[in-house]
Amino acid sequence: MKVCTDACLFGAWIGKYWNDFDSTNLNALDIGAGTGLLSLMLAQQTNFIIDAVEINEDAYTQASENVTRSPWENKIHLHHRALQDFEPQKKYDFIFSNPPFFEGDLMSGDDAQNLAKHHAGLTLEVWLEWVMLHLNEEGKVAILLPYHRMAYFENLLNKNSMHLQKQLHVKQTPKHAFFRSMLLFSKKENTVVSPSFITIYEAEKQYSTSFVELLMPYYLNL
Repeated sequence: MKVCTDACLFGAWIGKYWNDFDSTNLNALDIGAGTGLLSLMLAQQTNFIIDAVEINEDAYTQASENVTRSPWENKIHLHHRALQDFEPQKKYDFIFSNPPFFEGDLMSGDDAQNLAKHHAGLTLEVWLEWVMLHLNEEGKVAILLPYHRMAYFENLLNKNSMHLQKQLHVKQTPKHAFFRSMLLFSKKENTVVSPSFITIYEAEKQYSTSFVELLMPYYLNL
């Protein structure tokens, strides 16, 4: 499970959002924690107490090592199980996920990769149903999706009376089409949300100014 640039961008985006609020005594949940990247990025910027759920044993082991070696070990609690089997005794103020599924996309020949990246293990419908049951009334949710899943997921939110608060669409370069969408939503209604846009590279191997500003707290060489 390699660390991807779009995942880093997503972690920086949610970290920047919550950095403007007092997150003391608030609870967050990372669904599909992978190597722990997003939990670690959020822990660096906030005071959330974070639960992180990961079904893949190798990823869970790597996440445990990464969290243990970090300065934020006391903020992050890892759980090795499927989301459907995770029964927390609390509701969350913030739930975030780089979803372990790309429904309808071509599946690889690797069973572990398929479980991590496809609906073989979890669907968006099941994911959202679980999230709604375990989110505080004032809580917020952030998700990273393939751009082509955006319309489908917006329709799913509408059916479940969930409301977009922020959205950011991502391109690799100015010449490329959008390939990722980052959405922040909640149970509370909001005014019409105008999407924002970001390009990772201005030119070949040259990060854009917006990307640099977001990732500066995390990347060593920018």
